[in-house]
Amino acid sequence: MGGRKLLMTFPVTATSHTLADYRARGGYETLAKVLREKKPEDVTKEVAASGLQGRGGAAFPVGRKWQVVHLDDGQPHYLCANADEGEPGTFKDRWILENAPHLLLESMLISSYALQVRNAFVYIRGEFDLPYRRLAAAVEEAYEAGYFGTDILGSPFACDIVVYRGAGSYVCGEASALITSIEGKRGYPRNRPPRLTVKGLYQKPTVINNVESLSNVTGIVRDGAEAFKKVGTPKAPGTRLFSVSGHINKPGVYEVEGGYPFADFLRNELGGMLGGRKLKAVIPGGISAKVLTAAEIEPLPLDQPVFEAAGSTLGSGGMIVIAEGTCMVRLLQVMLRFYHHESCGQCTPCREGMGWLHRVIDRIVAGEGRLEDIETMHHVSRWNDGTTICGMGDAAGYATVAILEKFRDEFEYWIANKRSKCNGVLEVGNA
Repeated sequence: MGGRKLLMTFPVTATSHTLADYRARGGYETLAKVLREKKPEDVTKEVAASGLQGRGGAAFPVGRKWQVVHLDDGQPHYLCANADEGEPGTFKDRWILENAPHLLLESMLISSYALQVRNAFVYIRGEFDLPYRRLAAAVEEAYEAGYFGTDILGSPFACDIVVYRGAGSYVCGEASALITSIEGKRGYPRNRPPRLTVKGLYQKPTVINNVESLSNVTGIVRDGAEAFKKVGTPKAPGTRLFSVSGHINKPGVYEVEGGYPFADFLRNELGGMLGGRKLKAVIPGGISAKVLTAAEIEPLPLDQPVFEAAGSTLGSGGMIVIAEGTCMVRLLQVMLRFYHHESCGQCTPCREGMGWLHRVIDRIVAGEGRLEDIETMHHVSRWNDGTTICGMGDAAGYATVAILEKFRDEFEYWIANKRSKCNGVLEVGNA
């Protein structure tokens, strides 16, 4: 595919996560140059000029978020790296944490300098073991080398970092729930406004960015915004990581330039479909993204605006490839079981709606479904839309309605015949 490499063009080895290896590739040289030559606002301007979009799902411009924070306002500012990667199908941030933790740390230091942050946080998913150990070891190495603490690299800049382990809540991947959890409270999302960049952690201005988003900062500042924009498309510059799973020959994490054709990606990088099956559908950005049929996705380039126009999103980069023979009824059952289990229960539409959706799909799979159940699931999904504090209710509804509308015949067949229409991977009895 060519183009600029996000993770500093280094091969993954048994020691690629260490400070020694990172320094050998020029690690922390960009930080030193920033502290010598740039003002905080210069860094923010460079990031804004790059057009970097958030890689956590919403694709909000990173620089625009930073520009909301007023420097020299007399308040403490906070930076949080969202490493609570709980979206099913998504595992690219884990790859960075395991193999390039110092890239994230250097980028966070540069970002903290730009935002006048004295105390930074990494909120990491509690189930992550190796990523946590790699990150914690990298933090220790960075402190010993003088990259954190006071008088960093002989400058007046001071910054400390805390790695905070979550307790396994999917909802804590939402920004306001994340900071509520750091504050020691139950991880409930907050109503907004005010925005978190105005009143966030401890009611102070707070910037929260995804791990991959922050990991781009070092390269952008080192090479310049124009170099970053030479890769990808005008509306989606740079590269992004995709974690790809499902019925493909080569699952894994891939760095892809914006605009790369999906059909070429599937054929050239992913090794084609497993077992020679035909492509049935793709969930392109974690299970919160609307499913696209093979006919819908095959002509598309991997470009966020294009996927939005097609009715879906690249979201968190968690791509799930689905082959012919997969039962979409059972697939939706697995998804709704997850959403019901992970609802925090704060909002009535989500708390009750997830239960309804889960019970109805279970009834269909048990052979006791009725045709009106399909409409019931439509109605519940739409009632959730826009009625919850965070986007979980919306996302579950979007995912449900897309599957129901595009594969309605499979639900009608199961209700009429009390079994799946498909003879494949998620057949009845193989959940």
